[in-house]
Amino acid sequence: MSTEQEIKRITTKSLALLKKKKIKITALTAYDFITAKLLDNAGIDIILVGDSLSNVFQGNETTLPVTMDEMIYHTKSVAKGVNRAMVVVDMPFMSYQLSVDEGFRNAGRIMKETSASAVKLEGGQRVAETIRKITEAGIPVMGHVGLTPQSIHQFGSYRERGRTKAEADEILNDAKAVEQAGAFCIVLEKIPASLAKKISTSVTVPTIGIGAGVYCDGQILVTPDMLGLNMDFHPRFVRHYCKLADTMTEAFKKYIEDIRDKKFPSPDESY
Repeated sequence: MSTEQEIKRITTKSLALLKKKKIKITALTAYDFITAKLLDNAGIDIILVGDSLSNVFQGNETTLPVTMDEMIYHTKSVAKGVNRAMVVVDMPFMSYQLSVDEGFRNAGRIMKETSASAVKLEGGQRVAETIRKITEAGIPVMGHVGLTPQSIHQFGSYRERGRTKAEADEILNDAKAVEQAGAFCIVLEKIPASLAKKISTSVTVPTIGIGAGVYCDGQILVTPDMLGLNMDFHPRFVRHYCKLADTMTEAFKKYIEDIRDKKFPSPDESY
């Protein structure tokens, strides 16, 4: 039996073991019970209740509008479908930027009101003290450096980060600061693969890449993206494992056709 099969429940300790044994960590997003249950049954390691629900679930242009109450609501639904995977929750915009104490209180609220196992914060050195206070209280924190979508208006675009030496050095220092503050894992988003490799070998905690190349300790994608549901979104780092948008559209059309042709419901489907 392989190491990943032996793990009955994914924890921070499990993830550290997977990195030590050089077994890649798998992660995807979920915002509802059914998707979470399917992901868990498939054997995913981490389910992120991402603030990406603002984009793919609510239809917003950025992740900024989603609220604490909405993140908690979706996390409660996700957690009910999970037995093995670690459920991690994005702390939404302005739930931790105001002050260390504000971030600490909101992280505690998420853990108290949901069955999540950890929270995730975007940023490096600037959020290190918040991460430290949260982890000292016994709440696991996943870090997130590189392209941080909550800072999109500051960046001005979703372009790749870390191309210049100065920016790459800053991202490396951010990752080290997050680790030193107590984070158990770090997401590396949209940075050169060479930089991700350097970070992954410079920190002892697992790194999870999204648009950061193959050298990370694991990978994450937004589930509707990899399922081909969001066909208007075509970044180079997203692989479509199916084209579910086409499948669903055809099913909807067939349903409409069957109703109008009086083929649904049939006698066998009636009481």
